[in-house]
Parts: sequence; C-alpha cells; structure tokens
Amino acid sequence: MRDQLGDKLPNIALVGNPNSGKSTIFNQLTGLRQKTGNFPGVTVDVKEGRFHLPNGREAVLTDLPGTYSLYPTASDEKIVATVLTNPEDKHYPDAVVYVADATHLEKHLLLLTQLLDLNLPVVLALNMSDTAAQIGIKVHAAKLTERLGIPVLMVSGRTGENIPRLLGEIEKLIHTPPSKRKSFYSFSEAEKQITEAVCLNLNISSPYAALLIAHHHTWLPFLTSQQSSTIATIVQNKGFSSLKNQVDETLERYDRFTPIVQDSVQRPPQFPSTPTDRIDEVVTHRWFGPFIFFAVMLLVFQSIYDWSTIPMDLIESFFSNLNVSLKDNLPVHWTTDLLTDGILAGLSGILVFVPQIAILFFLVTLLEEVGYMARVVFMFDKTMRRFGMNGRSVVALISGGACAVPAIMSSRTIGNWKERLITVMVTPFISCSARLPVYAVLIGLAVPPEKVLWIFTWQSLAFGSMYALGVVAALGSGYVMKKILRTHEASYLAIELPVYRIPHWKNLWLNVWEKVSAFVIGAGKIILIISVVLWALASFGPGTAMEQATTSAHAVAAAEQFDSSATDDLVAAYRLEASYAGYLGKVIEPAIRPLGYDWKIGIAIIASFAAREVFVGTMSTIYSIGSAEDDVLLREKMRSATFDDSGLPIYTLATALSLLVFYALAMQCMSTLAVVKRETKNWKWPLIQFGFMSTLAYLLAWVVYNLFI
Repeated sequence: MRDQLGDKLPNIALVGNPNSGKSTIFNQLTGLRQKTGNFPGVTVDVKEGRFHLPNGREAVLTDLPGTYSLYPTASDEKIVATVLTNPEDKHYPDAVVYVADATHLEKHLLLLTQLLDLNLPVVLALNMSDTAAQIGIKVHAAKLTERLGIPVLMVSGRTGENIPRLLGEIEKLIHTPPSKRKSFYSFSEAEKQITEAVCLNLNISSPYAALLIAHHHTWLPFLTSQQSSTIATIVQNKGFSSLKNQVDETLERYDRFTPIVQDSVQRPPQFPSTPTDRIDEVVTHRWFGPFIFFAVMLLVFQSIYDWSTIPMDLIESFFSNLNVSLKDNLPVHWTTDLLTDGILAGLSGILVFVPQIAILFFLVTLLEEVGYMARVVFMFDKTMRRFGMNGRSVVALISGGACAVPAIMSSRTIGNWKERLITVMVTPFISCSARLPVYAVLIGLAVPPEKVLWIFTWQSLAFGSMYALGVVAALGSGYVMKKILRTHEASYLAIELPVYRIPHWKNLWLNVWEKVSAFVIGAGKIILIISVVLWALASFGPGTAMEQATTSAHAVAAAEQFDSSATDDLVAAYRLEASYAGYLGKVIEPAIRPLGYDWKIGIAIIASFAAREVFVGTMSTIYSIGSAEDDVLLREKMRSATFDDSGLPIYTLATALSLLVFYALAMQCMSTLAVVKRETKNWKWPLIQFGFMSTLAYLLAWVVYNLFI
C-alpha cells in the first residue's frame, strides 16, 4: 500500500498467542479504519487497518492469526510462519508489535524469542496490565527491556493505557534498523549445516528463517517445487528429524527465558481466592455447569427472537411500503416488477437478517468479553469431539435455532479447519425460526390438538420432534463427516480461562459492526442475484402462457362475480402456474409424487429456496388467498385439495408429516448457502451441503410417507 505521495506505507504486524488481547489493541489503534480480507489460496481472514504515527505518517497494521509458536498445527497458524519466513510476502512487516498477556507472561515468550531470532524489529506490548495489578502481579518492564534487548511497555487494550507510547515506539522501530542480536537458540552442528545450505540455495540472510523453512518445506506456499525438492534432499542427507529438533528447540528456549521471567516478574506468595475462582466453582461444575449454559443460551436465543422482531418488522414494513409506493408511481412494466419484486425483495431478504446477526454477535461477544465463552469451550469440548466438532461448536449449533446465517458466521472462533468445516456443514440442520411458519401450517393441518402427557398436546410434541430431528441429524452428520474428512491438523484443546471482567464496549461494538458488514457485503450480493433469478422464474413463462393465464383468470373471475381483490388473487395464482416456476413444479412432480406431493407443492419447494418461510406465502398465492397470514383459510383450502389425475386428497397425515420432515432437513435457504460459500471461500462445500441435506430430506420424507400412508 502507498500513501498519496506514492511512498510505500510502513507495514506493522500484530503478533501474539490466542487470547492475548490482540483484537483489543488492533481496535484501539485502527478504530473503524479497518477491513477484513483473506490470505490468497486459504480460507483464513486477515484484518488490516490504518493508523497514524506521532509524526502524522500513515501506517498499515496487519493482525496476523493467533499462534503459540512458529511450529504451527492449524491452517490459520501456518499463515504466521508463511508471512514471517518470506520477505517477499506483501504482509511481511517492517516492525512487529508482539502482544502478550502480562498475567501469564512465561507462556507467551516462546513465540517472542522466535521472532527475535528472525531479527525482526519488535516491541513487546504487555497487555492486561490493569488485570495484572489487580491480582498482585508486578512486571518490571525495564528489566525485560534490558534482558530481551527490545522496548517493553505495559498497556491495556481495554482502557487504552499507554497506547500513545506504543505508537511512539513503533515509529522508532521503523526508523531504526534492528541491530544484530545474539540468537536465543543455539543451533546444533547438523542445523548449522542445513541452514547454510538453505540460505545459499534460497539466497536468504536469516539462519533461523532458513531453519524454519527446512522444517516446513513440504507445505510453505512460496517455495517452488524445485526449491522444495532441493531442501528435502538437504534435510534427508543430514538425517534431520523435524519433530525431535522442534522439541529440543522448545525446551532450550524455555530454559533461556524462564529465568528472565522469574527475575522480572514479581508474584504474590500465594494467589488469594478471587471472584473468578468462586464463580468458576459453580459455572464449570460437572453437573451445574451444563444446566447454567443451556439456561444462558436459552436467554440468548429468546433475546434474539424477541429483540429482533420489531426491527425486522420495521425493515419488512419499510420495503413493503416502498414497493407499494413505487408500483403506484411507476409505469406498469416488467422493469418496475424487476425493481420492486426482484431487487428490492432481494435487499429486504438481506437486510431483514441484520437485526438477528447484530443481536447474536452482540450477545456472544459480550459473553466472550466477560470471559464466559472460554468456560463453555472447556466444558463441552470432550463431548463434541465425538461428533467431529469441538467445544466452540456448541455456540454455533444453539444459535442455529434462531438463524443459521449468524450461527455459521460465529464458527470463525474454531481454529481447526476440519472441526470448523463440520460445524458449518451441519448447523443448518438445527430448526431455525424461518421454519416455524411452515411447522405451524402443517402441524395445524395434520396433527390433532388433543392433550397427551398432562400439559402437552400432540401438536407441541410434533414441534419438539422437529427440533429433536434436527439435532440428531446434525450430530449424526458430524460423526459421518468426522470419519470421511482427512486432515493433518492436530485437534487438541489449548485455552486459557481468563478472569471475569467488564466488557470492553468499543471492542464489542466494532466486532458487531465487522460481522454485520461482512454479511451484508459478502453474502448479500449472492442473495441479491439469486433473488432476481427466482423473481424471473416466477414472472415469466414460455410463449404467451402468461397472457393466456391472465385472460383465463379474468374470465373465471367474471363468471364467478369476484371483486377486484379476489380477482387479483386469482390472476396471481393462474400466472404463477403458467410461469417457468410453475412449469418447473410440474417437471419435478414425478420426482416428488412418491413423497405425496403435487406440482403445487413443487412450486412452493422451489420458491422456498429464497427462504423457507416463503412456503406459506407461495401456498397462499397458489390457493388464491390474499393474505399469507390467514393460516386458517389456507388450511381449509389445503384440506380440500385433490390430485388432478386421481381426485384423491393431497394433504393427508402422511403427506403433512412427510413435508414436515422434508422442511426440517432440506437445505432451502439461499442466505445460508451464500454465507457457507463466503466462510469456506469455495462453492464446493455449499454444493455438497445442498446435495447431502436435500438427499437426506428426500429419503427420510419418503420413509415417513410410506409409514403413515
């Protein structure tokens, strides 16, 4: 990146362990001047922002993924090693801000000493200084500066303490080339020979970078096949054991920096029992903990459902009124319909999810900020691993009960590629709020309201069964994918349980803004395109079919003496049948007839791809009902509906239950598919997800239909 004068902007990298508070420092420095992109060729996001140095010059801050060392085990951790061993990488830093947790300093120095051996200009920012002071930890920054040979500052990303001083140190690093440091790690003779050979062949100057390349030559993306083959030969000839050397190096580094920490950090002789300890005795209890979690998530889910109702209604009302106004004031033409029923309907379908996404990420980030979500991961990790996921997957699965779109986006906290992918793929099985209108119509149509088991009714049990079916399908699919997918990433739980603290509100709001913006910009354009395609299918038909349908509808309406409203409803029903969507419904009828469905249900299934709740509105249009909210009238019309060829009733108990199962399991939400594509950076996975879920839904719906027919 360059400034207005054409000079290259200084690139500062933000590096640190997971849970070190990097994001709060990043937000303190950049505020809203940040964007999220992705590293080329991988599904890992990179956050970049701009900030001003004390001299007024602009600089770029790159927030690299959190990692514990330059010997990575996950795909996002590999990004850090890739960038820092390749000076030609566009993200290679001119200086590094290393963020470490002042309350657990020793655990954070392994990666720092590796950066020092790369001879990078580094400033050590000891974050959470306020928390350290509260629990009686005193860090002597001057001693650390003397022993490590780099600037050391006590900072707080939450309060902004010493951020101006940090900016000053960054400016000094940029203008002062690093002096040659004595290596923390002493190379063995074999390592010296290997690094010399690698430096010679790749024309690099850093011996430690050469050693890292020797360790990672099989996967580093910037190496050519010839270079990788050459390094493999060098390593093989020297009998180099990568794993053994990694262990030896790690142990030696700890031997070197542990005395430095002991000399520079003063801890209380005995940590007092803190409020965090007393809270954890309850919230992480073997029996009480899970109950508390489900109660908290129930409140989160209820809040999403309740708080989003008003803003979602306002958004829908705004677009509805805008549609009416435009139709009243624009000429009757297909371009007007494209604008109102295609583009604006698509925008409505995008923005209507914003309240749910914003509320979900506000509440989840709030729980993360106070320190609770780390406990959730700890409690459920072992159970979820049996199904190919981990503790962080629980949040996504439960959030899917409100909407799969924000739930899938919340899976970004899962570091392991395989576990995150499985979570993304199975979350849509959880019954979301969009399925509720479908359940309400079909259960009211086929299931009797009589009470059973005291306070429960057959209808409430049917509702519960749909949710249970989704959970079983999600866990079962996760187990199958666990057996099928292969990855070289190790799966383990490495997490620090932070102290409970007041949330950093600026960080919270910036996180919500980032997630909402990512959805609107990233997934929104895909949703808009699909909305226009669906509008075209429902608005046009072959030849003069639509004109003939309109004429026929008016003739029937005149013969039956319908009023204008009923006539409009009948015209809409006739035109829908004559459209390409109607033809598609009739084309797929032979395929869905074994499930007990006719072509009208076929149209509803196709239209439901825009969103599942569209089923009710589509059926209302087909049966000439003006208000999609008139469920009672709709059920009466559906009860009297018969097949065109046999005259037999369509909506029997078997058909209704089959349709319930189909809607519970099928992938019928373009918003979800768009988000899955964005999260995986590939159309392969949403297409697999669509095919797998649709096939499973079809087979189980067929089984249910044949059991109850």
